[in-house]
Amino acid sequence: MLALGTWYRSAGSVSVDTVNSPKIEMFYWVAILFSQTLGTALGDWMADTGLGYEGGALVFGAGLAVVAAAYFFSNVSRTLLFWSAFILTRPLGATVGDFLDKPVADGGLAISRFSVSALLALFMVVCIFIFRQRAERQTPSDA
Repeated sequence: MLALGTWYRSAGSVSVDTVNSPKIEMFYWVAILFSQTLGTALGDWMADTGLGYEGGALVFGAGLAVVAAAYFFSNVSRTLLFWSAFILTRPLGATVGDFLDKPVADGGLAISRFSVSALLALFMVVCIFIFRQRAERQTPSDA
């Protein structure tokens, strides 16, 4: 939050659409760095507090569901929703990843990292084909 707050105070926006200068790009990458590092640590901490991997994943998954509901049913800033979702996916990934590959004795499923990575890659490829994005049509005056 500090990285995003500093970025906003300096540039007036934290929208990824405004990443068009070295200064703004620095803020962007600092926000990414903090999100990745602290998000993974938060996911691990939640799993260790007694919630376990499933409970931690449920907490962060519920947070993402709230963000999705806000996107579809409110006029909340899309930039705020983007960063909220971006931040929540990091601890969610940590808890789900740990759940899939940690030993059964530790509350995981003990699936090999190679197998989990292969399944996730297959899932992503399937999603790319199912949820195709179409390029926005531009009129000659838009170009």
